[in-house]
Amino acid sequence: MSSGTLPKPQMRGLLARRLRFHIVGAVLVSLGVAASYKFGVAEPRKKAYADFYRNYDSMKDFEEMKKAGIFQSTK
Repeated sequence: MSSGTLPKPQMRGLLARRLRFHIVGAVLVSLGVAASYKFGVAEPRKKAYADFYRNYDSMKDFEEMKKAGIFQSTK
């Protein structure tokens, strides 16, 4: 009836091994998401703001809004 003995299942240290595997995976995934956010969102946003404010003249913009009548407190 028995064609061979089955190996005993490993029970000792099973939880620790699986936790270690999942913690390493979670750390790698979180580092990947953080890096993709930094290079996909934060850096282009920082560059766009730098490009905008490089040639931005606030007084010219203020005078245009004043001429358009946006402000009620200035004459």
